[in-house]
Amino acid sequence: MLSQPVSFPGSMMLELEERVSELETWTEGRGLIVQGAAGTFCSGSDLNAVRAISNPQDGMKMCMFMQKTLTRLLRLPLISVALVEGKALGGGAELTTACDFRLMTSDAVIQFVHKRMGLVPGWGGAARLVRIVGSQNALKLLGGAKKVDPHLGRQIGLVDEVLSSPLSEGSSLVEAEQWLSQFTKGSAPVIRAVKEVVVSGRELSLEEALRTEKDIFGTVWGGPANLEALAQKTKHK
Repeated sequence: MLSQPVSFPGSMMLELEERVSELETWTEGRGLIVQGAAGTFCSGSDLNAVRAISNPQDGMKMCMFMQKTLTRLLRLPLISVALVEGKALGGGAELTTACDFRLMTSDAVIQFVHKRMGLVPGWGGAARLVRIVGSQNALKLLGGAKKVDPHLGRQIGLVDEVLSSPLSEGSSLVEAEQWLSQFTKGSAPVIRAVKEVVVSGRELSLEEALRTEKDIFGTVWGGPANLEALAQKTKHK
């Protein structure tokens, strides 16, 4: 599980990058849950930190740093879930799009508030949002700074599940772990290979994606999980 602060001061941006670096070396990992603290997913950038780097040069450095970090997060060979409790605003909303799935508690809200701050997303959130919900819905969410509750989130495809557990400490995490387990049960190399072929299909040209898929297929064909399934004469249900 990757826990995040209520807001993003500069030090926490560095810490997030460090945690992503650690996860890139986690060779036995299969899944990841990104969760906030104190009942809030993330309320975006710390305003004091933003004021300190309000000049264009520093702003661009921060933008490039966070784009790279969140792109690396999304490309991890782990199936990732953003567990959205409370508010996910601004940069916090962008962070949710850097996960494969998004789960919300019944009181949660995702809101791209950038327009109200005289900005647009800069951490890759707009590009990812378009791929998740389509250009029309993305334009509505960004242009209207529209609040996304669980109902709207499910309707437009931004949210994959609304958690039904009581809003007590730890219960939503348990339910999120149970939900994620349907995708992470089994051999770690196979699950990681599944994520890798999906990433290549999403980001590469068709020819490049086909070559990558062939190479990844070669790493699991005849592997332990494949041989075990053949020995057990596994039947498809």
